[in-house]
Amino acid sequence: MEPKKIVRWGILGCGDVCERKSGPPMYLTEHSALVAVMRRDAEKAADFACRHGVARFYTDAGALIADPEVDIVYVATPHASHKELTIRALEAGKPVYVEKPMALNHAECREMLAAAERCGQKLFVAYYRRSLPYFQKVREMLEEGRIGTPQQVEVRYLRPAGPEDRDPARLPWRLRREVGGDGYFYDMAPHTLDILDFLLGEISEAQGVKSNLGGLYEVADTVSAALRFRSGIVGTGVWSFVAQPEEAEDSVLIVGSRGSIRFSTFAFTPLELTTPEGTERFAIEPPKHIQGPMIASIVAELRGEGHCPSTGVSAARTSRIMDEIMKE
Repeated sequence: MEPKKIVRWGILGCGDVCERKSGPPMYLTEHSALVAVMRRDAEKAADFACRHGVARFYTDAGALIADPEVDIVYVATPHASHKELTIRALEAGKPVYVEKPMALNHAECREMLAAAERCGQKLFVAYYRRSLPYFQKVREMLEEGRIGTPQQVEVRYLRPAGPEDRDPARLPWRLRREVGGDGYFYDMAPHTLDILDFLLGEISEAQGVKSNLGGLYEVADTVSAALRFRSGIVGTGVWSFVAQPEEAEDSVLIVGSRGSIRFSTFAFTPLELTTPEGTERFAIEPPKHIQGPMIASIVAELRGEGHCPSTGVSAARTSRIMDEIMKE
């Protein structure tokens, strides 16, 4: 792509995630434009295009990928189609921004990375928390040594089942193994595991156990894990999607040699820095369009003016850890 030109986006799968999180930043960011969208349902594709001021809509993925006015393809479809659509776009000579998790497993990620290298194209993944001020503040405090040397991390994510989880006729696609992988864990946990990679470095090994305690659907609803980072830091995690409402929790605690930092993955609760001097709290709100900073970083990189912190290489590491946690 020529430096300094407008980056023109095309979206494959203009569904709910694109309405507020990712779609608007593609046309609100400087030097960026959203020129085409695709969805198999023509009426819904046309409606999205009309409401967001997009010139063209398609019902066929290949047609959008082939559109000569599309510079970069955003793959926002369910997890099972990420590998195929990403590789098709890369082979068409276009960089790709693909939703998380990058693919259903690490083997698929390796195929995607090989395609990007073979085609000479950039591959970005929507682990957008890496670009948010909230998490960058945590990283800043770690780099400044505010808690000394990090030693351990504890993750707790507990939430109750929703009404749709209890209705087999309305079961979300995330709970259908052939489409979304092994349940909500595949949709939610990668965000936390990836941000830990960003904050503490690569996770070298993981072990996990999974269970279905609620009996509401076939995939796992409860997962626990033990982690070891290349630095020697150790960690634990528990994720439950059938917790009682009063037990709901979204917490990550990093403990160091002289203090701790507590934050949340999804709730953006105030950061808590605890040291021998006391506890400080930092309230940092997420942006209106939460993928905006990540999309801006991609635009900057494609224009030769910056760097995106979430690549296929870093995202594949998270998928490898997911595989290790969930293997039978």
